[in-house]
Amino acid sequence: MSSFDLENLGVQRINPIVRFDLAFSLFCLEHRFASQVGLFSRAVSHSGDGHLYAAIALIAWVADSTIGSLFLACGLISFVIELPIYWVAKNSFRRRRPHDLSSRLTNFIEPSDKYSMPSGHTAAATIMAVLTCAFFPSLAVIAVVWASLIALSRILLGVHFFSDIVAGVMLGLASSFIAMAMVGV
Repeated sequence: MSSFDLENLGVQRINPIVRFDLAFSLFCLEHRFASQVGLFSRAVSHSGDGHLYAAIALIAWVADSTIGSLFLACGLISFVIELPIYWVAKNSFRRRRPHDLSSRLTNFIEPSDKYSMPSGHTAAATIMAVLTCAFFPSLAVIAVVWASLIALSRILLGVHFFSDIVAGVMLGLASSFIAMAMVGV
């Protein structure tokens, strides 16, 4: 358990999921290697900022225009589904980010928005991993490891709780499966 006292946050009788989230985040952020882990996590996290997704779709299309076109269509539909749900959820839950809980926690990056639930980076990386697994199964392991590292990096940077990541994965899975069903894949 972290040296940070959860009782100072007024969470004596709080939901077990929230309590786990707090303890896990503090464990991940209050160790002596946090700065080094933060540097690596920032690089991993930036790979999920969205710039890479367009490049992946272009490469997929160049590699095989038929499969690449389906990949692109499913990706676009997935994001059309995911983004409004993400925005409504963020602004409905209004959950503070882990680094907002203690001045002792380092803020390794400046998040693009104020709230943490769900993780948009995780949802987007999950969409890309699911679509890659569906359309390019030989790249499945790489896609899943990459998406998992992005999700973990968001916790290690202090911008998301574990349950934010779970919500992001669920949102990404649902969005991509709905999109693939709509396209008939």
